[in-house]
Amino acid sequence: MNTPLARAADARCIAVRRPVRSAARLGALMLIACLLAGAPAGAARAASAGEAAAGEQVSGLTLTSTQPPAPLPRRLPASHPYRPPAGKLFQGVASKPIGAYTGAIGKHPAVYQEFVAWGQWLPGITADATANRARLMMMVTTAYGSRNVISPYGIATGLGDAWLIGLAQAISASHNITYLRLMAEMNNCENAYAAYNCNGSSRGAQYSSGAFKQAWRRVTLIMRGGLVSLIDRRLEALHMPALRTSLTYLPTPEVAMVWVPMVGGNPAIPALEPGAYFPGRDWVDWVGTDFYSRYPNWSGLNAFYAAYAHVAPFVFGEYAIWGGDAPSWASSLFSWVSAHPATRMLVYNDASPEFYLTHFPASAAVIRRALAAPKFLAYAPEWAPGAAALRRPGSGRGRRRVVTGPSG
Repeated sequence: MNTPLARAADARCIAVRRPVRSAARLGALMLIACLLAGAPAGAARAASAGEAAAGEQVSGLTLTSTQPPAPLPRRLPASHPYRPPAGKLFQGVASKPIGAYTGAIGKHPAVYQEFVAWGQWLPGITADATANRARLMMMVTTAYGSRNVISPYGIATGLGDAWLIGLAQAISASHNITYLRLMAEMNNCENAYAAYNCNGSSRGAQYSSGAFKQAWRRVTLIMRGGLVSLIDRRLEALHMPALRTSLTYLPTPEVAMVWVPMVGGNPAIPALEPGAYFPGRDWVDWVGTDFYSRYPNWSGLNAFYAAYAHVAPFVFGEYAIWGGDAPSWASSLFSWVSAHPATRMLVYNDASPEFYLTHFPASAAVIRRALAAPKFLAYAPEWAPGAAALRRPGSGRGRRRVVTGPSG
């Protein structure tokens, strides 16, 4: 697999293999976790078949028993999109470190994106966003490179519950608002979780659009958290098995679910149209797409926006210059954003050399001028310099209580 998503996930695995400044034992454990994440799907299923229990080690994180508030809730937590304030947009970057982006753009990113592979080592997974005083966006793929770890059906039937619960606990402990782009570009045959191969043949029921939608709903329930008995009741109504956990209550991290297909399928067959993968408006907090200068499908973008922008705020989960300097495309993109007010966030993919803004000075100049406008925020309100209440462990800030100002 040779997509921007796959290359970024591979880079994360390579980064885990690099020497770390901590103890050698920690480095060895990180290497083992990375290798396990790249193991064949059968091994992953066997490893995650047991229940997730308090005190269990999951990808380097010890799961903790989360106590529900008193009195016990009678319903599951509500969703929340975590929009920017009214009239504002979040701009961000997928990059490590962010210095090249800030140097090219002249502005701090309000959102920092990580590419995360299924089963990845959990401790520290949220640390870079916090260190950069930015909200976190997380693109979760099921593979390291071409090695798939779990199928959408496996997720839907609970084979990945332990890692997902660990991920939710890690996000909750970070006290940072997180936008979760789960299996983005699911209608792209080059991704391991897609339903069809690039020759148009099906990958089978475990990768069907129906399995994807069920997987999405299960992950959403885990990420929204709450009383496990209530989650299990909802799963039963959706014809999915109960959570594989002995915990009675899951954490309620501040997570928004971000649905990001391609505006047209690859290959261009009806079964890969975005609508086949839409899990329902109750299950998504943002809608959007990825958009690159190499494939300027403006008609597809307009049609997709018309179909889904009324559902939730609109986001470009990735945008980038690709295949040569393209200042006209960059200018057209920001003109499009201005003309489509549901657009509230865009994140530049500066994580791969073929997209580096420093390689495209004319395009970088256009993007720099556009992002200089005050409507593109350099910080989320809670991370702004001088903010009264920074998000930090131990601050006592709970789910859905962050003050973001009026949102539109």
